[in-house]
Amino acid sequence: MKFLQIILFFLFCSLSAQKILPLDSLKLKEAGDMLADDYGNLYIYKNKDFSFTKYDSTGKQIGKMMLTVPFKPQNVQNPLSVALFSENAQELKFVDQNLNEIQRIDFKQKFSFIKYAYAEDLQQIWLMDESTKRLLQYNFRNETTINSYPFDANFDDLIDLLVFDNKVYVLTKKQFRVFTLRFEKLFEADLENGKRFRRENDVIMIIAKNTIFSYNSGKELVKIFEDPDAQIVDKNTLAYFEIKANKLYLYTLENNKAPKPQTEPEPIQKENKNLDESEDKKEQPDLIKLIEEVSEVQSLGVEHL
Repeated sequence: MKFLQIILFFLFCSLSAQKILPLDSLKLKEAGDMLADDYGNLYIYKNKDFSFTKYDSTGKQIGKMMLTVPFKPQNVQNPLSVALFSENAQELKFVDQNLNEIQRIDFKQKFSFIKYAYAEDLQQIWLMDESTKRLLQYNFRNETTINSYPFDANFDDLIDLLVFDNKVYVLTKKQFRVFTLRFEKLFEADLENGKRFRRENDVIMIIAKNTIFSYNSGKELVKIFEDPDAQIVDKNTLAYFEIKANKLYLYTLENNKAPKPQTEPEPIQKENKNLDESEDKKEQPDLIKLIEEVSEVQSLGVEHL
């Protein structure tokens, strides 16, 4: 009976870990990218018609933009102000929670050619100016350049850019690299099919086609989610999301049952476990001895009385 209960428990965990969200497969068809904010809203970008659409967790459409040229949506962690950059149009747009445009920044008026723009907050953006080979920290509210850093690296295949804690994170078609603001290389790793960065507090993550990586304290990339059959993957602070066979799946972080586990337990953990077990066996006779001594003292006390 106890064995049956254990089986039912693990079966329940695997079923509860994966959930199909009620989004029509037609809405997911031909999706080029998907992003999820922390309220459970989903953003679908389609390369075919350059449309950018927002849905709530029930599949209801909240807003839609029809763009005339390709735009790359950045993170949606602040759904009140979502940034989209277009290298073709040399523009950065900010849209509100209903995907209404609230501000547009035209780089053609002030710069030669911006390879990429990363919106740090609601005042400052980082610009990769390809013509002058400089990384610029730019305040778009008062249209002033705060800092300018020279770089001599080739970023023709640049996919995404993030600046945080005086470090520059660069994602290209085949690599992930970390630099200082002086463009001294701190880390480099081969990585294909990368799409964008996501930052949660001090943790930098990389969203790839069907894999999500975490950058571990400047030492290594750790795979935290993978499904080879997924068309698109993403995450928010509570769950992982994936589109597979034109259906939307959610995996909770508490009961994450990603198709491939992260890593096997480290050998040192197994050794510690054995050590704990041996210590338990060693301490068990001492405990029995102590109980016997207490009983003997109590019996002697009763006889004396």
